[in-house]
Amino acid sequence: MSLSNLCVLALALVACFFVVADAKLKEGDCEVCIKFTQKFYDTLSSDERSDSKVIETKFKDVCSKAKKRENRFCYYVGGTEDAATGILGEISKPLSFGKPVEKICENLKKKDAQICDLRYEKQIDLKTVDLKKLRVRDLKKILNDWDEECRGCAEKSDFIARIEQLKPKHTEL
Repeated sequence: MSLSNLCVLALALVACFFVVADAKLKEGDCEVCIKFTQKFYDTLSSDERSDSKVIETKFKDVCSKAKKRENRFCYYVGGTEDAATGILGEISKPLSFGKPVEKICENLKKKDAQICDLRYEKQIDLKTVDLKKLRVRDLKKILNDWDEECRGCAEKSDFIARIEQLKPKHTEL
């Protein structure tokens, strides 16, 4: 083997290492996948947990009642009627073998990364939260939830000032 072939092989191995390392879940990754699938798994009886077909059927039933982020997760894995994909077997079979939910979601991330991009909306308590510690995205969300705008806001401090200005109007009982 020539030196150039060895270099190419070494680079390929390094690239493979980074791809495999990136597939590991980080803190907060796959939040909806892990919580929803674990909650679903906890509702199954011991007999149901060992049958992948029963798991799929029950999963579709649960998905038919899911809302918001959980419904979107169901759509991505094929648990809803209008789903374009069908990777439900990637959940039901490993669950029937007793594979941990975190590992199942890690494998789903390899199939479709957007599954792990789903996050639950943070509930912000405006009475106790320090607005300066929130991200601009969260400040914009507060204003959006109130159906308010912040025209001319360019800096975080502008959003904070606008929220403080509107707070009495929107936090009254």
